[in-house]
Amino acid sequence: MDEVQVEAPGGFVPQIALTFGARDGAAVAVDRANPLPTRAVTAAAGSVPLAGASAESGVFGPFAPDLSRAIVVTLAGEWSGTVTLLRSSDNGATRRPLTFIDGSAKGVWSGNVNAAIGEESVAGATYYLQFARTAGTLSYRVEQ
Repeated sequence: MDEVQVEAPGGFVPQIALTFGARDGAAVAVDRANPLPTRAVTAAAGSVPLAGASAESGVFGPFAPDLSRAIVVTLAGEWSGTVTLLRSSDNGATRRPLTFIDGSAKGVWSGNVNAAIGEESVAGATYYLQFARTAGTLSYRVEQ
């Protein structure tokens, strides 16, 4: 076993080494090879889902996501038309459809779906659903 050396930066700083182990076993020094046995615990999302149903064309939103969490879009019902997911970073003044890196459309559906569409990293960004209806009633939900 490698010897772990703990050095204090000055004479007035007490030397402390973190260790862990079993009740009946030897202590193991905490280092890169032996990190603390912990796991991240994530609390439930604090964002308010955008949910509803519509038998008319329109734009629904905003949905304000928590950062660094998957955003899930669910479309259901007996409907026909097109639903486009729009994103805004200026409080809804400008709403743009999502695209892939090559410019092709992302987040455009003409049928029922339950899909994670990505994560948000910009504080204040909001999402909207634009429904171009031809028939039926759309049930929608955007959540985390």
